[in-house]
Amino acid sequence: MSNWVKVAPLEDFKRLGARIVRTQDNEGKTIEIGVFRLEDDRIFAINNSCPHKGGPLSEGIVYGDKIACPMHSWKISLVDGKAEEPDVGQTACFKTRVEAGVVYLELKDKLA
Repeated sequence: MSNWVKVAPLEDFKRLGARIVRTQDNEGKTIEIGVFRLEDDRIFAINNSCPHKGGPLSEGIVYGDKIACPMHSWKISLVDGKAEEPDVGQTACFKTRVEAGVVYLELKDKLA
């Protein structure tokens, strides 16, 4: 089961910028989700932790549909969460939608 939560109006997101949504997993641990706005106004959401060393992806540089981790410049796809070769790793992705100018994020009842 899932639920959609309101994040913020689209206009509150800078192009090529991010916001953080905090939620809890099924064990009560806080999880940070980075919600990103691309140049073409598409919105993506991924776990805010780089699969390499846990760097805060929301503080990285967005280009195209990728984010460069601020710690070691790993390039992570905002579409599927996968690291760009030759690096290997993946972070969780979350569904988003924009309705009437407002960004929504889908959260599952149980987050791993």
